[in-house]
Amino acid sequence: MKITLTVNGDDYPLDVEPRRVLADVLRDDCALTGTHLGCEQGVCGACTVLVDGEAVRSCLMLAVQCDGHPIHTVEGLAGRDGEPHPLQRAFSAERALQCGFCTPGFLMMAAGALENDPSIGDHPERVADLVRSNLCRCTGYEPIQRAIMRAARGE
Repeated sequence: MKITLTVNGDDYPLDVEPRRVLADVLRDDCALTGTHLGCEQGVCGACTVLVDGEAVRSCLMLAVQCDGHPIHTVEGLAGRDGEPHPLQRAFSAERALQCGFCTPGFLMMAAGALENDPSIGDHPERVADLVRSNLCRCTGYEPIQRAIMRAARGE
C-alpha cells in the first residue's frame, strides 16, 4: 500500500505491506532508529511513540493505520536547533537512565502525558502509575518519576 507517514513534521512517502508494524517501518524505512523494539508484544513500552498526540506501542500498530496522522518519535523531541526537550534535560539531571534502551519509550510516553495533562506533575501517584506502564531493568523507576515531575514543574 502506498502511504505517507508524517514523522516529526517530515513526510515519508512509502510503499509498505499492510501487515507491517509501525516500529519496523520507522526503523527500517524511515531510518529513525530511536524507537526501540523490546518485547514486540506491547508490554515493555520501549517502542512508544506519539500518534495524534497519544502514546502508542508502535510494535502493535500497523503502519497503514498511521497514514495521514502525525507521528512523533524521540528523534523529534529536541528542538530543530538541537536544544534538548525539558524531559531530556530532566532525565539527565535526575540520572533517569542507565543503559538507555528503555529511555526513548519513557520519554515519548511522558511527553504525551505532559502534553495532554500538564498538571500531572502535581499528582505523584499519577506519575507513578504512568511510569509503571513501561519496563526498565536498570533504574528502579524512582529517577524516572523524579524526572517527569521535574519536567512538569518546568525545572
